[in-house]
Amino acid sequence: MIPQKILDQFIVRPGSKVDLKHHATDWTGGDSIKGHAEEILEKSGAELDAAQELLYASDSHSVLLIFQAMDAAGKDGTIRHVMSGVNPQGCQVFSFKKPSTEELDHNFLWRCMKSLPERGRIGVFNRSYYEDVLVVKVHPEWIDESRCGKPDKKFWEKRYEDINSFEKHLARNGTLVLKFFLHLSKSEQKNRFLERLTNPKKHWKFSETDLPERERWKDYQHAYEDALGATSTKKAPWFIIPADHKPVARALVSEIIVRAINDLKLEYPLVSPEQMVKLEAARRQLEKQAPEPL
Repeated sequence: MIPQKILDQFIVRPGSKVDLKHHATDWTGGDSIKGHAEEILEKSGAELDAAQELLYASDSHSVLLIFQAMDAAGKDGTIRHVMSGVNPQGCQVFSFKKPSTEELDHNFLWRCMKSLPERGRIGVFNRSYYEDVLVVKVHPEWIDESRCGKPDKKFWEKRYEDINSFEKHLARNGTLVLKFFLHLSKSEQKNRFLERLTNPKKHWKFSETDLPERERWKDYQHAYEDALGATSTKKAPWFIIPADHKPVARALVSEIIVRAINDLKLEYPLVSPEQMVKLEAARRQLEKQAPEPL
């Protein structure tokens, strides 16, 4: 188990100014964490499975996990490994790509609002409405000014305000919101891109837009810094997860999720005296039945 004081260092404090240069991408926690990352992940995975079952049974809260990162930071792998032990009936994963014409005809939150998890379930967003204050901020030419307005400073401030209000509404109505930025170094991204270009089994992962977007690295870093600082709140915090070492990143994410769900203090539904009488009657009825022939 990773001590809470270690996990706390990755939280973006509400109202703080974020400078990603001051956040390590290659943090491993030493041998106590790096050397036991897979063991930590396995243990927290079992705890997450139990927590998800309790979440489903209590039917009082839902959980929304948001993953954002630069290309090749490991969002897919992190989601797959962290959620691998969870009952598929209680978990749903959505990946948001380039918006469709229908989605562009609505507000920027709409397409994600349709995919929010209901009570009792964990929803995972692989990218999210944050794309509209990240990639769109790097590419303001993609904004239809006739519908959305000019992308000036106030434009982005209003979008951050919309996001905070939306997430406040979710939290008020029983959704636990946890947001993870997988913080990858530019050199490690290069290594992972080269692996995709040299390993035939990974060619499919490489996109023709990967290198042009890599050239905008500084622009993306600034966009992330602005978004993380403006939208990390007490009820919907951002965690900056060092992502150069995949096993460590996965262990950190899993531990944070388990702790947060456990902090909800969920309980299994109580059975009323009337229901207990019916349960006892059903038990006695089954016990009296003769064994079925083999």
